[in-house]
Amino acid sequence: MEIVYRLGNDLNLDEVIELYRASTLGERRPVEDRDRMARMLGQASLVVTAWEGELLVGISRSLSDGAYATYLADLAVRVTHQRRGIGKELIRRTQAAAPLANLILLAAPKAVDYYPRIGFKRHESAWILRAGETVSGAREAPDRGA
Repeated sequence: MEIVYRLGNDLNLDEVIELYRASTLGERRPVEDRDRMARMLGQASLVVTAWEGELLVGISRSLSDGAYATYLADLAVRVTHQRRGIGKELIRRTQAAAPLANLILLAAPKAVDYYPRIGFKRHESAWILRAGETVSGAREAPDRGA
């Protein structure tokens, strides 16, 4: 069956969560927290999906300003549909939707060897401050009081 690609984040949350689980991305995403998953999907500014008939088989979920940076937050393809070029096509369509923007991502541990093979370059100065961690040594703004 032919794979059809669509742009937009007006999706059934249950189908998206099921895809994340079927792709193994669910191991690293809060799929048990429906509210958080709904916010992740609803606040994404660029979503490309892949469909085989009525079955959601892939998703590229990004945040983009459309001019300089697109952060590819999630790339998920069902395990049963991997190695068919669906992930590459999702990335191509994400890039085409914001052609002036650099495409930036943090690779999942299982995908760390995938991205260099399809043309991504490693960036040695990327940094992450995880949720719940605080900036250490930062000075607080002076209290200007009333």
